[in-house]
Amino acid sequence: MQPLLVLNDLHKSYGSVKVTDAVTLKLEAGEALGIIGPNGAGKSTLFNLIAGGVGPDSGQIHFQGREVTHEPVFKRCQSGIGRSHQIPHPFVKMTVFENLLVGAAFGAKLSDKDARDWCAHILTLTGLMKKANVKASTLTLLDRKRLEMARALSIQPKLLLLDEIAGGLTEPECLALVETIQGIHKGGVAIIWIEHIVHALLAVVGRLMVLNFGRKLAEGNPNAVMTDPKVQEIYMGIGSTTC
Repeated sequence: MQPLLVLNDLHKSYGSVKVTDAVTLKLEAGEALGIIGPNGAGKSTLFNLIAGGVGPDSGQIHFQGREVTHEPVFKRCQSGIGRSHQIPHPFVKMTVFENLLVGAAFGAKLSDKDARDWCAHILTLTGLMKKANVKASTLTLLDRKRLEMARALSIQPKLLLLDEIAGGLTEPECLALVETIQGIHKGGVAIIWIEHIVHALLAVVGRLMVLNFGRKLAEGNPNAVMTDPKVQEIYMGIGSTTC
């Protein structure tokens, strides 16, 4: 069975700065992969490359066995790549339900009835049902994060890209969000999750990748990766020397 996502030797530079340097990756359907790395490691750029927000200087991206390297964002969205952003970007003048209908109608291309049924399911899944008719502009940070994830789910993704979705939350809020993500993953959606809150990440993912200066530093079993001396030095400062 072919992998869901394949990144082959991806390179992306801005001027003289290499932000993605020879990154290669395979992700199976239904798998959950975590990505960590210092600020500026190239994590969000990698998401932009996968989702189509930017194009690589070289390398290929395949999704469901088809090359999508040069496809625009909306095509990848309609193919089943859903993405949340680190800073939520809802349609603030719309209700929570209306925000989801946009994705269901134009991303998943569902009929009116099917779109409404699907959005109702997502509202239940993400704990937003009681806020369905509330304007997005009035939501708390936790509910904005939930809505950001719900909007990504509205397109019926096969792959969900989560970009620091737990950032800024309290510990109880973070735990509640983790439970929601676990439920999404158990439903069969493949996930790639960038996160600085490592204990939240490790509660979901089965594989961990570490980026540093745009290059893959380590990849594999999360516990093994987190105990790698190179990872501990670069990501956590353990074992590094100071002046």
